[in-house]
Amino acid sequence: MKLPVSWLKEWVDFSWDAPELARRLTASGFEVEGTEPAAPPFSGVVVAEIASIAAHPEADKLRICQVNAGGAPLQIVCGAANARAGIKVPLAQVGAVLPGDLKIKAARLRGVESAGMLCSARELGLAATSSGLLELPSDAPVGVSMRDYLTLDDAVLELKVYANRGDSMSVLGVAREIAALSGSALKAPAAANIDPSTSSAAAAVVQAPDASPRFLTRRIAGLNNRGATPLWMQERLRRAGLRSINPVVDVTNYVLIELGQPMHAYDAQRIQGALTVRMARAGEKLQLLDERIVELAPDVLLIADDSGPVGMAGIMGGQGTSITADVTDVLLEVAFFAPDAIAGRGRRYGIQTDASQRFERGVDPQGQAAAMQRATALLLTLCGGEASAVAEVANAAALPARSPVLLRRQRLAMLTGADIADVRVQQSLMQLGMLVAADPQGWMVTPPSWRFDISIEADLIEEVLRIVGFDAVQESPKRLPQRFARRSEAVIDERALLDALTARGYQEAINYAFVDPALQGSLFPAQQALRLANPIAADLAVMRVSLWPGLLKVAMENLSRQQDRVRLFERGTVFLQQGGTVRELLRVGGIAFGPRVPEQWAAGREPVDFFDLKADFTALLALAGAGVQFEWQPASLSCLHPGRSASVLRDGQEIGWLGELHPSLVASLGLAGPCMLFELDITQALQAPLPQLAAISRFPQVRRDLSITVPAETPLSAILSRVSVAAGSQLRDLRVFDLYQGAGIETTRKSIALGLIFQDNNKTLKDDEADALMASVAADLSAQLAAKIRN
Repeated sequence: MKLPVSWLKEWVDFSWDAPELARRLTASGFEVEGTEPAAPPFSGVVVAEIASIAAHPEADKLRICQVNAGGAPLQIVCGAANARAGIKVPLAQVGAVLPGDLKIKAARLRGVESAGMLCSARELGLAATSSGLLELPSDAPVGVSMRDYLTLDDAVLELKVYANRGDSMSVLGVAREIAALSGSALKAPAAANIDPSTSSAAAAVVQAPDASPRFLTRRIAGLNNRGATPLWMQERLRRAGLRSINPVVDVTNYVLIELGQPMHAYDAQRIQGALTVRMARAGEKLQLLDERIVELAPDVLLIADDSGPVGMAGIMGGQGTSITADVTDVLLEVAFFAPDAIAGRGRRYGIQTDASQRFERGVDPQGQAAAMQRATALLLTLCGGEASAVAEVANAAALPARSPVLLRRQRLAMLTGADIADVRVQQSLMQLGMLVAADPQGWMVTPPSWRFDISIEADLIEEVLRIVGFDAVQESPKRLPQRFARRSEAVIDERALLDALTARGYQEAINYAFVDPALQGSLFPAQQALRLANPIAADLAVMRVSLWPGLLKVAMENLSRQQDRVRLFERGTVFLQQGGTVRELLRVGGIAFGPRVPEQWAAGREPVDFFDLKADFTALLALAGAGVQFEWQPASLSCLHPGRSASVLRDGQEIGWLGELHPSLVASLGLAGPCMLFELDITQALQAPLPQLAAISRFPQVRRDLSITVPAETPLSAILSRVSVAAGSQLRDLRVFDLYQGAGIETTRKSIALGLIFQDNNKTLKDDEADALMASVAADLSAQLAAKIRN
């Protein structure tokens, strides 16, 4: 939001210059993103009057003007179509410097001397386009510098107003803050008392009283909208970021910026019957002011007449009743629309207007009458006409009511750590427009009607600190008893997991939780993603269902910057839609690309493979403790390479996935080699059983080796599971020391060599006992997995 400092000074007296004002506003919670001059630099431009005008003897489109600039008459050759005797315009004298470092010199144009240049608004940097000379008011003093006359050295503040402070989206709102900070009184422009020329009010009907608790209308007949908006109003609108359209529209925009109250003007002669506030009906359509035709949903609040919709309430008017230069009768509408009735409706249609921004945040429910009076006074002054009485439809029960909030003296001191005098506390709150009553514990404070953000004690404490100044609170060590939070041994600290990845050469990445829908869709085509209603960019339009889309994007950014070896991990939340609800799951994911080890003399440049990633993944699983069993199975994710991927189960439930990115995706993403990915559910993976005390056997271990062949598709986890069951409690360790497929082995089978370590807690195992255990294992594998024993 942009506001000129000169406009603020009309509402409140303060002595600060623009940088100091920006500093104080920022310190009080109103971030000033920047200040800029009201006009670009130029010099040597003064107010001049065209005394006479004559045709150029050598050019049909040029004319010779005799110009009075406060001294001797000057001859200026000008080609502007609106140049005529008697008007006052800006004159760039010889030696003037215009925006863009354009230097004005005396010149001969088609044989006629010209001692300067008459200027348009565009040439002075006051407009993007212009069709002729900038015409100044008839009372503009000749010879005065244009920068002084239009106060073009004025500073314009660009403020970032947060969603909870919609009351500050106006000159009035910011002036209230400045008055509170400076201790000055607010001085609103004198309100004109408008006596209606006719007692008959414009009829209005409200069929949605909860969505529109207050609705005011007034008709102004016989006005002239063909004139130009006064230059002072055009300049204020320009500095606030709005262009001048016509007097009626400019007045409504002016009141919006000045008071923060949106309002709308309709061509009264095209309104059929009474204005009606109602919800949209099925199939209704509306052509908006931007000429788009939209189909309205049933939860959209409308302004309608007997013929149908004429505007989206609080968002944008309709093209059919728009204000043109030919309008002579105007119907003004000023309303308080409930924020919930407006929020999100415009964004659904790709619309965000100054009005919708304010209504969504909440406007002052008591400010409609003042806005109507202000707009009426300006219109009657600028355009003439006759105003009717104001018609008001109000639903007092639905208007926001401000409840008193208790501010305790003790609580204020405890949270701020400062000793703020009672008088200063009361004064700070009253300067913000709040009603303050004494209470034995402190103060009972009632917020003003325009403050939607004050509802609890902490809000009041924040307000006191904002006005007193955070600088006034001195740092001091707080003496409090140390209370250590309980930490269960059954849950592994997340920091151990993150440290383990860092120790293995990974770097942490932090990404948005919303990702590119195209990239995520290519990775997880069957997974429905939660789509954002108002994404900040087209490639950040859905919530992530995995950490992989963000990690892939970061990896590709690094690869495009000549980083040939990438190891990244991220800890974050994923969002899964299941059965109409959204589950948020905490996960850690990683990506590995490039050589197995950094470039060095002792190792080659072999690319990272599945088993490198499995080693990193296994190191994470090991944090859960030696007694936790995980099961490995082939992964079914379409985005991973079949045969080079796996899923990990704990207690029969999938908790992680790892593998090589599918070759088709590698090609489509433009990657130069295999890319490895893993993802692990932190909550489920880091549940660790409590350590159990167990005696160490005093008796020796016995090892037996077993070589078998099994069908090639048999997973190792199935073999290990059957061996553990068949061997019983005397099996202490099970090792896989060889895997072979090739000559001498059937093409449909694979050979696996196992080392079984047996030990008894009560005796030394004899050879025949160990042999019996091996026979039991062999029989079980043969029966359950079609294993064959190799000799």
